[in-house]
Amino acid sequence: MSDANQPNGAPPASAALESVRLKGHIGHLTEEEGSALDKFKLLAAQKGFYTPAGPINKASHDDGTLVRYLRARKFVPQDAFQQFSDTEKWRKDNDLEALYEKIDLHDYQEARSVYPQWTGRRDKRGIPVYLYEVGKLDSKKMIAYSSSTSKSKVKGPSPSRMLRLFALYENLTRFVMPLCSSVPGRPNPETPVDQSNNIVDISRVGLKQFWNLRGHMQDASQLATAHYPETLDRIFIIGAPAFFPTVWGWIKKWFDPITTSKIFILSEKDVLPTLSAFIEIESIPKKYGGKLDFECGKLPLIDSQVRAALDLRGPEELFLTAPVRWMDDENGEMMALGVGSVDGHERKERMAVLHQIAVRQLTRSSTHQGPIPQYKPTAQTESQAVQPAIINTVQRNEKEGRTDSRPQSKHQQLAGTSEKDHAVAQQQQQYAPPPYDTEASRNTVEKPQAQNAPQEPQAPLGQRLDPTFTESHSDPAKTLTSSVPNGKPTSIEMPIRNGAPPPLDRTETKYMTPPSDPSEIPKEFP
Repeated sequence: MSDANQPNGAPPASAALESVRLKGHIGHLTEEEGSALDKFKLLAAQKGFYTPAGPINKASHDDGTLVRYLRARKFVPQDAFQQFSDTEKWRKDNDLEALYEKIDLHDYQEARSVYPQWTGRRDKRGIPVYLYEVGKLDSKKMIAYSSSTSKSKVKGPSPSRMLRLFALYENLTRFVMPLCSSVPGRPNPETPVDQSNNIVDISRVGLKQFWNLRGHMQDASQLATAHYPETLDRIFIIGAPAFFPTVWGWIKKWFDPITTSKIFILSEKDVLPTLSAFIEIESIPKKYGGKLDFECGKLPLIDSQVRAALDLRGPEELFLTAPVRWMDDENGEMMALGVGSVDGHERKERMAVLHQIAVRQLTRSSTHQGPIPQYKPTAQTESQAVQPAIINTVQRNEKEGRTDSRPQSKHQQLAGTSEKDHAVAQQQQQYAPPPYDTEASRNTVEKPQAQNAPQEPQAPLGQRLDPTFTESHSDPAKTLTSSVPNGKPTSIEMPIRNGAPPPLDRTETKYMTPPSDPSEIPKEFP
């Protein structure tokens, strides 16, 4: 058998190094990659699929989401936009936002039982670890799942089984990843967590069972590749039967080449050494040589750092196994909102709040190339403050009078720079722009907002805003401007319409950016 038909063995030790993992991620983009991100944003904005951040609204998509599409398409802006626009249309066609908000909890739990499950733990880099025990998916269970009728009211052109799978991916991008990004203590906090690690146990799986599961596995792989690109870091296959290398040549045809390049087949002797290179021993399931008492079907066991950052307000079981998404509450904190429906009744339950000590993952401006140094906060006058490169987004928003600024505790300030880096930063009065940038385009993009920008009304804790309230800052004359990054800056006019994206009647995609709508906060809190 040729080497091309042989599965990957254990990954090299260098694969666990942060310098390898962080390539092409926010906070570690090269100048060329940063330029590609700017061009991608501009192209998407011109076509009506992306809205930049303004004085009264957040960007429609965070930089971390956009960079995933660029990584998937080798940082070619036009190719990334094609996949991104296809996904946005697909999301609208299937009403993904409403699906996650209204999916029946029984449907959700049923789907969760036949796909990888979050262990509640993260690897050494802060990436969530999922476990998939394929041997538990016997033919009887799979037939029952495939033939079951969805109870959810939301319908779409896709089959019922696929709609339920979509909800699981939404949970990954709207609940698990933002949580892992926001918990303090992880390495490289400047880079959002936008991928997952998967342990796939195929012990006691026969050839016939593999064949029967091919469609089920293809569904998940094709969906991730097409509409949730670059959310997979790697897959560790454990317990491969003796026949597996022989049939790998046709098994790999079930998946796209990008996915197969991330699959590693571990021999029995390589299991613990490989897993422990990426994951702390306390977070590796016991059956693979670790200390974690977890298997599929059990409640995720969140680690101590995650638990310390959370203030649980609802049942932990529902928090970890039901559809949940993050949003900003009226105090600027991240609140976990339980969604979905029970017996046709939508649930809007306050499940948990992240303490202010938790680090909010802030997406930096794409014009800042290379890694962001971390600085200890120092007393500075306004004239001494070093602006775009080192002041985090919240502080900058406050200085510019933006309404999306949030109060920060001292624990939220980025800290830990070397004295050398700090000295360099103090000398920077303005970050040097990329070669294609000009003074005119920089003024267009970076122009500070007015100090007296109108504030959105705030509701007392536990109260909904008046449902008849509509944003009063919808003057069609107001526009967002950007520039063409080719040395010839121009402006594109995009009216702000109640803070929503301009043209293209579609459902706004949030992905990893928590919505900031106080009206969604339940009236009653536990």
